[in-house]
Amino acid sequence: MELSDLQVFKAVVQMGGIVRAAESLHRAQSSVTARIQALEEKLAAPLFIREGRRLQLAPAGRVLLQYADRLLDLAKEATEAVKLDQPSGVLRLGAMESTAAVRLPQPLGVFHDAHPDVTLELYIGDPTDHTRQVLNGELDAALIAIPASDKRLASVPVYEEEMVLISEAKHPPIASPRDIDATKALLAFHPGCPHRKRFEDWFARSRVAPRQMVEMGSYHAILGCVAIGMGVALVPASVLGTYAERARLGVHKLSPKFRHAQTRLIWRRDAPQAKIVALRKVLVEQVGKKAVPVR
Repeated sequence: MELSDLQVFKAVVQMGGIVRAAESLHRAQSSVTARIQALEEKLAAPLFIREGRRLQLAPAGRVLLQYADRLLDLAKEATEAVKLDQPSGVLRLGAMESTAAVRLPQPLGVFHDAHPDVTLELYIGDPTDHTRQVLNGELDAALIAIPASDKRLASVPVYEEEMVLISEAKHPPIASPRDIDATKALLAFHPGCPHRKRFEDWFARSRVAPRQMVEMGSYHAILGCVAIGMGVALVPASVLGTYAERARLGVHKLSPKFRHAQTRLIWRRDAPQAKIVALRKVLVEQVGKKAVPVR
């Protein structure tokens, strides 16, 4: 069954007959009649009940009309989705929780207003997993805080995060791991989190073994537990602005080696889709930067 057959069939239904359908399609009446007859032969069922020049849908025709509408709509959607010059279709974006909660609401709002034909899907998770998913085609792009070393990936820096150590407000100043109260646990995400790795490297540089590590699933949980004195944590400074009880936290700066973390937008180098180019443009504009050459 060809899409052109369905287009002819739908025209006959909408126009109420062969003559007017032929006029709307700029075809000869004999051509339209032949296409309808061929379609009926393929389906082995009459599509119309013929009463002189008047046509009414037969039961099989009513069934086919439902599928014809869906198939023609899908064909149109597919045609638009593969166009490289116009953002469209579904954009599947991966991001870490802190990036999604603090950095993305405004730029994604701007992107949505500028490109309403694009459906955004945001997936929160681990940067290593997101990198693999971009390479496998499961995600279109991702914002990651780890190096994009695979040559199949294109990337551009988007955010520069300042990492800070946080404790309860009454904790003495912390300049090294040895300054942390021995009763405090270290609060962090799962082992794949790049910020946890930075935390562990900070301890290793001072040749101090991390104390008890408590894994948590969100920054709001980490901030709340730090505020009541359960432990200390390493977080992006931008996260603190979202916390209502900021006064209950002590903030300690790290040395330059551990203070800065870069978040990059990555996508497959061989898949420069218009929707990814448009997202990149919005992200870099929202952080007040000019577009950076792809590395």
